[in-house]
Amino acid sequence: MSNRTFPYQIHISSQGKLLVEADRFDIPRHQITFLFGESGIGKSIISKAIYGLLDPQELDVVVNGIPYEGYLKTRHVVDMQADGFFVFQEPSSHLNPLMKLQDQLREGTLAQARTEPDILSQLWETTRGTGIKELLRVYPQPHRPSGGEKQRFLLAMAFKKIELYIIHASPSEQTMFVFDEPTGSLDNVTRNLFLAFLFNQFRRRPFTTLLITHDYSMISEVFKFHTDLVDSIVFKELTLNKNRLQLNEFSPQSYLKWIKTNQDTPSSHKARKSRRSPKDILLRLESGISVFGRRLILSRYARSKNVSPLIIRRHQIVYLNAPSGVGKTTLAKLIMGLMRGQDFDMHLGEIHLTDATPTQFWQQLWGRKMGMVFQHADEALNLNARVKDIFAGLPYPEHITSDYVHRMLEEHFPSEVDYSFLNRPIKYLSGGQKQRLNLLRTLSLDTELLILDEPLNGLDFVSIKKMIDLLLTKQEEGKGILLISHNEEIFDSLGTADRVYLRAEGE
Repeated sequence: MSNRTFPYQIHISSQGKLLVEADRFDIPRHQITFLFGESGIGKSIISKAIYGLLDPQELDVVVNGIPYEGYLKTRHVVDMQADGFFVFQEPSSHLNPLMKLQDQLREGTLAQARTEPDILSQLWETTRGTGIKELLRVYPQPHRPSGGEKQRFLLAMAFKKIELYIIHASPSEQTMFVFDEPTGSLDNVTRNLFLAFLFNQFRRRPFTTLLITHDYSMISEVFKFHTDLVDSIVFKELTLNKNRLQLNEFSPQSYLKWIKTNQDTPSSHKARKSRRSPKDILLRLESGISVFGRRLILSRYARSKNVSPLIIRRHQIVYLNAPSGVGKTTLAKLIMGLMRGQDFDMHLGEIHLTDATPTQFWQQLWGRKMGMVFQHADEALNLNARVKDIFAGLPYPEHITSDYVHRMLEEHFPSEVDYSFLNRPIKYLSGGQKQRLNLLRTLSLDTELLILDEPLNGLDFVSIKKMIDLLLTKQEEGKGILLISHNEEIFDSLGTADRVYLRAEGE
């Protein structure tokens, strides 16, 4: 191992089929590496291979020329697992449902860290949420605590191990901390609390960190509030080129300049506000829908007690704002008729829809009057279908020909559209590739209303820019768009979205 980096060559296959191959995957020592890249490209499996978390009985893994069973016995892996920590993308895979959370926080060497109250208060900012003491007595179950709360408990474990590393007289040089999508279930406020705490601990004593994320707006957080650490932070992006993974430097300035360009570009959105007409209203949804024992309350201002309907007009993007778990996706599915709630009252143009409207009538609206991009592409796509068939059967207008679809695929899948790709089953695509198909499938429809639930999920920076351009084109065409996204900075920079706030009562 180099004194400056942990260099890796990784080859992973299953039953003779190559899954992942990376010739050069270097992690700088005593620095924080932000790793971006398309979902499903191999970031997680590579990091697990490095950390010794894969099963050599299930996968054929070779790291730095060493068969995996031998690699697992190296000092590098033994010390890394003993003194470091791996925060999993899905916290439920690490939390034991048979142990109270407080016992898991104090299991093994974690009990030696005496800073648990401080760590929990940093991650919870206790004035904002459920009492931590109550949560500590909970056995983790699928729906309790929430995904965001589970994520914070896993982060708390990591910070306890970091504390032990910091106070150790001579910690192992092999120690590494890996955070795999650590903020995926957190709102931006909690995300920033996590980053600030991580950076403050790093200032006390630098440690090797790999932080895997799709959230490019973390770059802005670094350059706005933590400029003293810029020289200790590395930004990289994993890309797939002809079935081989490449780890490239990612320029944070390319993202920051793009955001600034968006902010500085004049928008026609404000001019349109002064010309609004009742005839422009595409959707009006009344507040107060009851679902799952809660009432979903809409308002125009944050923390306002005054209720307002959700109104979407032509040429308008409306950003639905609420903390994680409040019910943004639920509201979207209610609008689409995929879920039912009491006291539902909505006008879609001249069409009046209530909780008594027959399902068959609602189904006739899908793809003709409104369309939805689901948060998870697997919900929307037939995973057994081939790429070339994914647009079949939808009520496309006449101009959506096979040539048009092929051009769209070539634009958003550069250097990928060939016979093999077009005939590939969807289930074998990466998460980012599925998401691009998910977006194109709905955005190709000629519906007046579009609902986009986390549309940038799993996309790399190039794909994000292309999808934003496509979205703005839809707005210019006069479509109304309801937007749900954690990527607030990106959409705020466009200056095109009005905000509506959602809260839940009766929980």
